[in-house]
This record gives sequence, C-alpha cells and structure tokens, in this order.
Amino acid sequence: MSSTRIDAETLRRLPKAVLHDHLDGGLRPATVVELAEAVGHTLPTTDPDELAAWYVEAANSGDLVRYIATFEHTLAVMQTREGLLRTAEEYVLDLAADGVVYGEVRYAPELNTGGGLTMSEVVETVQEGLAAGMAKAAAAGTPVRVGTLLCGMRMFDRVREAADLAVAFRDAGVVGFDIAGAEDGFPPADHLDAFAHLRRENVPFTIHAGEAHGLPSIHQALQVCGAQRIGHGVRITDDIVDGKLGRLAGWVRDRRIALEMCPTSNLQTGAATSIAEHPITALKDLGFRVTLNTDNRLVSGTTMTREMSLLVEQAGWTAEDLRTVTVNAVKSAFLPFEERNALIRDVVLPGYDAAL
Repeated sequence: MSSTRIDAETLRRLPKAVLHDHLDGGLRPATVVELAEAVGHTLPTTDPDELAAWYVEAANSGDLVRYIATFEHTLAVMQTREGLLRTAEEYVLDLAADGVVYGEVRYAPELNTGGGLTMSEVVETVQEGLAAGMAKAAAAGTPVRVGTLLCGMRMFDRVREAADLAVAFRDAGVVGFDIAGAEDGFPPADHLDAFAHLRRENVPFTIHAGEAHGLPSIHQALQVCGAQRIGHGVRITDDIVDGKLGRLAGWVRDRRIALEMCPTSNLQTGAATSIAEHPITALKDLGFRVTLNTDNRLVSGTTMTREMSLLVEQAGWTAEDLRTVTVNAVKSAFLPFEERNALIRDVVLPGYDAAL
C-alpha cells in the first residue's frame, strides 16, 4: 500500500465506515424543498443549491446552539410517514454512493412526532425506509449495512422512552443508543435511569461529550454513565500535556474507547480551529482509537470522501491512516464480534487493496 498522496477518485472508491451521522442532518437539499412544499413549510430559499449553501453558512457560526438550530427545516419535513420513508431510503443510497460499507445513523424519534406519529411508529417507519435503501443499494452493486442509534434529547424529559425503544427494537435494526442536544448545562448523569436500563438489557450506547463541554463531560459519560464510545470527544486533549497522558486520557486510549470525531463539524461549532490542527491527527498518532465521521452531511456540506480528502490535503494523512480509522470504526461498531471481523476481513481490507 502506497503512502503517497491519494487522488479524489481513489478516495471515493475506498471502503468507508461512519459511526456518527445524524439522519436529520443529512437530507438532500432538493428533497427538503419538495417535502417542504408538500407540507406547507417555509424555507429560507426554495432553490436547492442556495439552500445547501444557506445550511453551511448558517452552521459556520462557531456556536453549537446556533448549529443545532439549523435543524428546524429538516425536522419540519420529517413529521409524516412519507417524509420519513423517503429521507431514510435516500440516506442509505447517499452513503452507498460515497463508498460507505457500514454506517450507523442516529436520530431522536421524539423530534418526529409533530405530525401525529407515535415514537414507536417513527422508528418502524425509519427502519422500513432504511431497509428499502439497503435493498436498492445491494441491487445496484454497492451494498451497505446501516444500523440505527436512537437518541434521547438530553435537555428534554423523554430520554428513558427513547431508551425503552432501543431495547424494544434491538432485533429490528436498532443497534444502540445515544443522547444528543446541547451539552453545556445538560449533563448526561441527569439520565442515569436510562443508561442503567440499557446496561441491564445489554444495549450498547455512546454519549455526545467533550465537544462544547470539557473533560468533566467525558469523565461523566464514561465513569458515571458507562458509555462504550464518545461522540466527538475532542476535548480529551485537555488531559494531554506535551504528549503525556493524564489519567482520563490514558483510560480512554488504553481501553480502546472509540472517539467519534467529526472534523468539519467541529470547525463549525468552534470545537477545533482548523483541519490541519484538528485533534484527530495527534490523537491518532498517540494511539487513540479515533474514527472519522461526517456528523451532519447537509449542515456541514460534507461527505466521508470529503472528510478524508481534507485530512489528506491539510493534515498529511496517508492511505494507511485512512485504513486505520476505517478499521477502528468497524472494530467499535455496535455489532457482534464475528460480524465486525467479517466486515474488516472480507470488505474493508480487500477494498483498500483493490483501490490502492
């Protein structure tokens, strides 16, 4: 495998795995326009290209709260069965077109009940749409497996309901759980009953931490709540001085706790200053289990191919680096051990060998 720079077409062909990607942050601009017209929702613009640009511009504020506020328009078109089916199916097809072979999609079903659907009906509908997308992708020769993470919104009071649904649908495509929303002022320990329930039922979960809030949020997510992965986690660098790891950073690295890192998104929310100096590179070099993710493809104007390209062009990443984070992601997927091994052995590694 060559350690030289990689061209754009090769990057597109490389097999990819994404663990941190929000369904309501990855809609196609044209779909948002069409569905908004159908439900009577007013958008900033009805031109798909202009809408795509509006999202990226609005999200480039450096403020996590304003970043989250951009979801008003995507959520507005995801309140009906038709809207959920279409967006879920297109989600899968867009991953497949980007070379993703394994993905975990996350969303909060409580945010999709405005049209009269129950949370359970939302989950059933999204799973139906994802299944349709996977069938079409496989038929087109670009198979992709997508598992679902159900989210509870940490600033509201339905987190336990979402956790109950993760348990109820764990044999129907839901592979895990997460809590999302504004970190600062809403500690994960506010929802200990939900996490205790998930542990009792052997359902894995990740927690957004270490993005807008620092080390205490990471410590609480891991040591109080029991998370198996950390969403973002960029602030773990606060516990590393001159390459020497503090106790929390050492715990994260040594126990192979995956960090779901999202470079472009982190720049938008102010959690990082540049791609070249994003913590993902230093943490990779220190032996952390870093993974590369898109977070919200529409809001960040990105894809997995683009995230890889930025790291190659601006942070000097090689093909070996990209393979490492892809394998890291599959190793940390919320899948049974033998299925993770098969994906690495039969799909990821041969895919890299063929593309490079």
